[in-house]
Amino acid sequence: MKTLSGGCHCKAVRFEVGVEDGPIPLLDCNCSMCSATGFLHLIATKDTFRLLSGSDNLGEYRFGEGIARHLFCKTCGVKSFYVPRSHPDGYSVNARCLDDYASLTFAVEAFDGRNWEAARERLG
Repeated sequence: MKTLSGGCHCKAVRFEVGVEDGPIPLLDCNCSMCSATGFLHLIATKDTFRLLSGSDNLGEYRFGEGIARHLFCKTCGVKSFYVPRSHPDGYSVNARCLDDYASLTFAVEAFDGRNWEAARERLG
């Protein structure tokens, strides 16, 4: 396992996430939120994610059923990670917010978030 770092645009929020060697699995969701923000999901468990700084600078947005905790930097507005509805005991990191995004190798799978219930069932 290797540790990657990342954060928001202004660097007020910083985190680390552990990933396995090899192509990093990502989900490309087409729901209204992810489509609007270009979010590419790197799903992380609580034990592989660590918030380094900026906890006091995080705002929260909830919509729909209010289960997902969309967290964003209060300074620059970037959502670099959040607590997803699909994995409420973990995090979804926006791969585009990783420091080394351009040099990493990913395995991207489409996720039909517009039909969330059926897509979640297929995901397991």
